Amino acid sequence: MSREFDPVAMEVFSNRLLSITEDMGNTLIRSSFSTNIKERRDCSVGLFDARGRLIAQASHVPLHLGSLMGGVQAVLKTYATGDMEAGDAFICNDPYLAGGTHMPDISIVSPVVIDGAVQFFTANIAHHSDVGGSVPGSISGAARTVFEEGIRIPVIRVASRGVVSDDIMRLVCSNTREPEERALDLNVQIATNARGTALLESLSDRTGLGKVLGAVDDLLAYTNRRLRNRIALLADGSYSCTSYLDDDGQGGDPVAIAATVHIAGDALTLDFTGTSGQARGAMNVPESALRATVYYSIKTLLDPNLPPNGGMFEAIAIDAPDGCLVNPRHPAAVGARSITCNKVARAIFGAFAPLLSDDSVMAAGHDSIPAIVFSGERRGGGPFVYLETVGGGSGARADSDGMDAVHVHLTNTSNLPAEALEHEYPLMVDEYGLVEDSGGAGQHRGGVGIARQIRAMQDDIVFSIRSDSHVIGAPGVFGGAEGATASLIKNADGPDREELSSKVSHIEMKAGDSMRLETAGGGGYGAPETRAPSALAADIRDGLVSRENAEQDYGGPFVEQAVLTAEGEMG
Repeated sequence: MSREFDPVAMEVFSNRLLSITEDMGNTLIRSSFSTNIKERRDCSVGLFDARGRLIAQASHVPLHLGSLMGGVQAVLKTYATGDMEAGDAFICNDPYLAGGTHMPDISIVSPVVIDGAVQFFTANIAHHSDVGGSVPGSISGAARTVFEEGIRIPVIRVASRGVVSDDIMRLVCSNTREPEERALDLNVQIATNARGTALLESLSDRTGLGKVLGAVDDLLAYTNRRLRNRIALLADGSYSCTSYLDDDGQGGDPVAIAATVHIAGDALTLDFTGTSGQARGAMNVPESALRATVYYSIKTLLDPNLPPNGGMFEAIAIDAPDGCLVNPRHPAAVGARSITCNKVARAIFGAFAPLLSDDSVMAAGHDSIPAIVFSGERRGGGPFVYLETVGGGSGARADSDGMDAVHVHLTNTSNLPAEALEHEYPLMVDEYGLVEDSGGAGQHRGGVGIARQIRAMQDDIVFSIRSDSHVIGAPGVFGGAEGATASLIKNADGPDREELSSKVSHIEMKAGDSMRLETAGGGGYGAPETRAPSALAADIRDGLVSRENAEQDYGGPFVEQAVLTAEGEMG
């Protein structure tokens, strides 16, 4: 630890590795066939050394770090590097057998052989819209075991010396509702790793393998020391916060997620003692997903510019009681783990709040990742499964309102444009907009949620959703108000309007039926009566806050002035 590092050299080398991951990511996105990968970018890539240490991850989806790490480690446990050859590729997805986080995220791991030995691994993960199981989309908040959640893939060699195994591909793809699309995307994943392999070989040729390996060791050591320096600046002690899920996937009472951060010198422990027992439904978080959540949270809170590699992991310990929500026992269902992971991040951020300056504290966001799934037959024949995760409002900060209509924390995918959706599927987007009055009031307002209403254009469309924050809103900070909760309504504009729960599966829709999801807003920052009248006027003018809610939530002598200003600007 007494070794000196050149931080500029470390950043330069880290970005050289990141440029390889960005190239891989672009290859994966541009070459894929499913809308979930090519349009929504629900995928990630990473580079690892021969020991399985993460050396770079592209800035795609933070939660995917779990499956990337878990997949590489599972490959190393299953196969000796001496038995691997150039052109090999391994496939896996299972959270209990292969370090995955849920079944739709399929990982491909490929060894990089240089000078006759494995020196690195390229890895990528893609969320496939369906991998079988009890419901289209393979995710049901109410699932009770992993056996309901699709095909389980342990680590298997899917390609040998550059030749893909047709037998294994048929086995995997035949267990899904869209076998042709699965096969096309899996082949793209294998090719993506081959692209990364070529780039790593080129880097080693230009720089020299010994220098590259030495730079990797230096980069990991530098990252570790840099994070420890940040931790050492914090006050020793223990700090706790508890967040809640609406339910465990099977209804019932809210489910607690307790996080305590212990600081001792330059070491940090995240302790989840006090968290509820594992869920009856699919809200459980496997180990690899919990690790990704913790690492994301610490990096974000303490050093957002920290190089994205495994050097930070040694400074962080994680303690989760066996059999709890964030350390479940086999065969607990885990399909909806991203919702829980976002609430874990909320608890970690809350636990850190006393350690941070007021201007670094952020109110809670919607902290959920609702996934809607429509399935049926395409107009020209053949099955389809359309999956989309929908954003909401982020929490307000000391210097700004929360962002409107965004993914938060562990997820970072794009929306599916209405034009692409309507072109691909027998569906119509009735409305895609912002939810008025959903952001928590405050000196700075919480971000507002999304209204997404989709109509079936033919009979026999099947709908499922797993969501949360329909009961418990996002808390504000320093006097800021709580964000509004989410809702799901069938046929919102008709006489047969029906409000549904946050986790329903296999709802059959007829032509003309619609589903309307309104996602939750973020919490506010600071007392509402201290908000600038001009900012409130802009909210009213832009349709983010109604006059009625402005008068109710903000009060004070400036509200009428703000309303009159907004009405005047609107003519």
